[in-house]
Amino acid sequence: MKSALQGIRILDLSRVLAGPWATQLLGDYGADVVKVERPGRGDDTRQWGPPWLGSESAYFLSTNRNKRSVTIDLACDEGKVLVRELAAKADVLVENFRVDTLKRLDLDPEELMQSNPRLIVCSISAFGQNGSRAQEPGYDAMIQASGGLMSITGPEDGGPQKVGVAIADIMAGMYAANAILVALHARERSGEGQRIDVPLYDSQVAWLANQNMNYLVSGVAPGRMGTAHPNLVPYQAFETRDSDLMLAIGNDRQFADLLDCIGRPDLVSDPRYSNNAARIEHREELVALIADRFCRETTAYWLAELARRRIPAGPINDIGEVLGNEFAGERGIVRAVRNAAGDDVPIVSNPVDFSATPAIYERAPPLLGEHTGEVLQEWLGYSAEAIDALRNKAAI
Repeated sequence: MKSALQGIRILDLSRVLAGPWATQLLGDYGADVVKVERPGRGDDTRQWGPPWLGSESAYFLSTNRNKRSVTIDLACDEGKVLVRELAAKADVLVENFRVDTLKRLDLDPEELMQSNPRLIVCSISAFGQNGSRAQEPGYDAMIQASGGLMSITGPEDGGPQKVGVAIADIMAGMYAANAILVALHARERSGEGQRIDVPLYDSQVAWLANQNMNYLVSGVAPGRMGTAHPNLVPYQAFETRDSDLMLAIGNDRQFADLLDCIGRPDLVSDPRYSNNAARIEHREELVALIADRFCRETTAYWLAELARRRIPAGPINDIGEVLGNEFAGERGIVRAVRNAAGDDVPIVSNPVDFSATPAIYERAPPLLGEHTGEVLQEWLGYSAEAIDALRNKAAI
């Protein structure tokens, strides 16, 4: 087997980020992902620049590798027929239109599944396919806000902040990809597809993880703590003589080693710091003590001393440092794939390493409509003449 999902066909009607992120992951794992886009304009993110590589925005390139682009006008009858025929040949359909949009386009997912009982339909939306907010639109930033993330992000004495990437979209895409894999596995036993409903809002709330449980157990809503951790101390950024570093102490042994590192081994038996619960109670004075020590030496000095004792800590790198350092090269984090325009498109590798079915990097993010004829011939058996006729009608 060349790749884990070889032979699986994904009909991708999604755009922007959450849906495309899910289908990119499935493409990495070997699925044949056909991305359906509007003729002339395509996915909105093709215009989300600068920066640009050739005619393509960096944003679009970040989330659309390992896909083939087909342009179809969903507003015309011929376009609707094409989508129905493609859905009949697909294993999975992914869409993130406003709720009921496909039904209004006469492409009701329930009807598509009746025609193809093995079809899995994954719908990604702001607030889910049903309920009082189903018809509301939503983008990542408003989901980060209304879903609680911004209330715990940022400095303690500052205002709410969003995360620096569209993490609500990305995590919804991760949940969607995971759910699709589960549904494919379930289909092996049942022989039937199913509907999958992935709301950005519910996804955002779900992955608040320990912060959710902190509230449910204590009844106190967590607040912003900057780089600090609500359940661990010391676990935050510290200033050094020349920059900053991030310290992450996860157990009492590491804390004892830290005390030795900063020249205060005498505090190991101090009841104020003897365990994590005590350290949380005395957070302020302990953090001040550590901060006073760290500011006396450089980041390089402290990272070397901490590493020697196997204490978790790291520099606070910018993205240029992350993607350009020696470790990135060692791990093969950055690759390049040439597109049809002759541009070498840089990509950030899928982080999962399979021993038998590795992720693939065969296709650069596609040019708009690059594969329309190819897919219609391959999936549907259309002749060149039939494809030309559809082009003449502006259906593709």
